[in-house]
Amino acid sequence: MKIASWNVNSLNVRLPHLEQWLATSSPDIVALQETKLEDEKFPDDPLIAMGYRSVFAGQKTYNGVAVLSRERASDVQIGVPGFADEQKRVLAATVGDLRIVNLYVVNGQSVGSDKYAYKLRWLEAVHDWLAQELATHPRMIVLGDFNIAPDDRDVHDPVVWNDAHILTSRAERDALQRLYSLGLHDAYRALNPDESQFSWWDYRQGGFRRNLGLRIDLTLVSEALRPHTAASGIDREPRTWDRPSDHAPAWVELK
Repeated sequence: MKIASWNVNSLNVRLPHLEQWLATSSPDIVALQETKLEDEKFPDDPLIAMGYRSVFAGQKTYNGVAVLSRERASDVQIGVPGFADEQKRVLAATVGDLRIVNLYVVNGQSVGSDKYAYKLRWLEAVHDWLAQELATHPRMIVLGDFNIAPDDRDVHDPVVWNDAHILTSRAERDALQRLYSLGLHDAYRALNPDESQFSWWDYRQGGFRRNLGLRIDLTLVSEALRPHTAASGIDREPRTWDRPSDHAPAWVELK
């Protein structure tokens, strides 16, 4: 079974890319972020024609999350229970015997800003909620755009991407480690301990051409799924297409 995550950076623009990638990669489950579509505009019909059922929570212009699956999803949760937030960033659903948690983590703008403080509060709320979810759903995958590069192997230049920089600050990385401490494992890093592959490249300054990237799109598997994790990687090809998302799909395969 192949489960993937992709920040499409506008599904309205990137639907042809998504359809092409689904046709060639054939994932069983896909978590999307930054769909940037109200629910009534979600392209349900063309995805059904490709064999995928969708659950989604969107809004105009910003944010938006969805889970596509060949098997119909159930027990859908939108948002973090008890955490008041109008931004559509969280979607959980059960597909078969797997609990899929799709996160579009807050960017945080800059270290020390109000949005940075909000990011840390948001991550704390997600941590507490996932602790409860794992107790109920031990076979869980938490995936999405985390807007955090876990360590120096996951950035093109650790001198630039340091404790004073958004996405790599100590507080953000500590918050990610707290999620790991729940019994979640970074599938890519567990299987590729020495590799430096990236999932996001800035549109500016030839970021992709020069491989000036970060790995901020993660697939975390629970302790119960760790023995079944067969492979994990990042598919760079869609980033080479015309008018691409600035992110590439991250994926994990379970045996």
